[in-house]
Amino acid sequence: MLSDFTVVANAIAATTKKNEKERLLADYLRSLDDASLERAVVFFSGSPFPRREERVTGVGGALISDAASAVTGRSSDEIWASWSKHGDAGDTLADNFPNDPARTITLSELGEYFDRIAQTAGANEKKSILTELLRKVDAQGARYVVKILVGELRIGLQEGLVESAIAKAFGRKVDAVRRANMFTGDIGATALLARSDALESVKMTLFHPFAFMLAQPEEDPEEIVAALGVGAFADDKYDGIRAQLHSDGKEVRIYSRTMDNVTHRFPEIEAAARELDRSVILDGEIVAFSDRILPFAIIQTRLGRRKVSESLLREAPVAFFAFDLLFENGVALFELPLSERLTRLRNIVRGDAIRPSDQTPIRDAAHVDELFDDARARANEGLVVKDPGSIYTPGRRGKSWLKYKKALATLDCVVTAAEYGHGKRRSVLSDYTFAVRRDQELVNIGKAYSGLTDVEIDQLTRHFKETTTARYGPVHMVEPRVVLEIAFDRIQESSRHKSGYALRFPRIARIRDDKTVDQISTIDEVRRIYEGQLKREKGA
Repeated sequence: MLSDFTVVANAIAATTKKNEKERLLADYLRSLDDASLERAVVFFSGSPFPRREERVTGVGGALISDAASAVTGRSSDEIWASWSKHGDAGDTLADNFPNDPARTITLSELGEYFDRIAQTAGANEKKSILTELLRKVDAQGARYVVKILVGELRIGLQEGLVESAIAKAFGRKVDAVRRANMFTGDIGATALLARSDALESVKMTLFHPFAFMLAQPEEDPEEIVAALGVGAFADDKYDGIRAQLHSDGKEVRIYSRTMDNVTHRFPEIEAAARELDRSVILDGEIVAFSDRILPFAIIQTRLGRRKVSESLLREAPVAFFAFDLLFENGVALFELPLSERLTRLRNIVRGDAIRPSDQTPIRDAAHVDELFDDARARANEGLVVKDPGSIYTPGRRGKSWLKYKKALATLDCVVTAAEYGHGKRRSVLSDYTFAVRRDQELVNIGKAYSGLTDVEIDQLTRHFKETTTARYGPVHMVEPRVVLEIAFDRIQESSRHKSGYALRFPRIARIRDDKTVDQISTIDEVRRIYEGQLKREKGA
């Protein structure tokens, strides 16, 4: 029953210990019948549907608000009144429903409601189905219905922990569970295979995305050489869109890091993948590119487009830089050494729209710095240095891949707005919009939410609440008093900010208590840094 699911979910949320979360979930999964087990693990992964189905419900905040109002008789303002307390849609909505465990449904029924919502086209029809569903659940049920719908469970449970709980529940090896989930793209089917001891029967198939392998940050080139050794491969860290390309020689799908299907935005890459004339999965980066790397802002013009016009293809050219081969003609290559995967990759990829990235064996720390400067001159972010013997571990941020980035510069900026964060920071003002000076005017240039300690954030939250001039939902407009030193990797032109510029990968270096708003950086300083960046890139 959904009521049992919510009890377990709340218990998981209440503990910070991973082993306890795993135990609670494993005990619950073991108690379920097959139909409930298949649904439960999908829901605990934070989605209404298995990843391979690529389905969405099309339900947003407005529709949830309308359905909740229809059930409770409360206005939208009343429904969301406690948002600033929770910073979470499900938790906020739960405040509007009674606690009555008798109001519940089975997990199979919940899954059927999600199926109906996804299959229904019109907003009014979707609202009718969601209203019907919400009438059948209590506060806890409403909490998790909404959390699953919006894809934000927020109980400290990532899919990797769900996989380990499945392994624990049925006495299987966690690596076997992860492998089966990656091969099938369906954690519900994986749980059933684990229960029946059939994990080893799974074969990898195309057209369902899986998590990308990630690199660990490292700021010291000496440490990079010490960790990975002389001869490790240095690859440019591109400023683009990480992508996973699946092709069987006829059908092609391109998935983003968020596992969205973005194939329609890159038709030239889709066409080039068909010409490979084999089944492959490539890991790489889609970059704005003509005869050289172009600014990230150019590729942004393709995002959000349902159809890419011929003129946009000319104005925003792209290329897929492939830096790993994970599957070829029916064979999964994850467990081969990187050096062997790259050799196979170079035998396959030689074109223009899909091209292999360049790997350079490193000699020493000075060489790493030299390669970093070369990458920056090519308009890339920095380096990713990889162990040639490393296997590919999806979703893991291991130490066999290290990313090396340095801030381009820092700017002293004043905070103009503060917003409630997410997760453990949902009750504090942790996301800051900041500005530079243009003559006597403050013009926004970016937003940052990393770099400060919890103590500093608590102090700033109190300050910003006291200096709020206006509120718009979770956003506080504040008096421009707090100056932050902001580090960043690049500057790009932007129509989103009044300054005309945006900072790429901004993070807070420190609070500048020693500076006033009259002493912050100016738009002229921003322009000088930007123009110097362009000169270096054009000279590459």
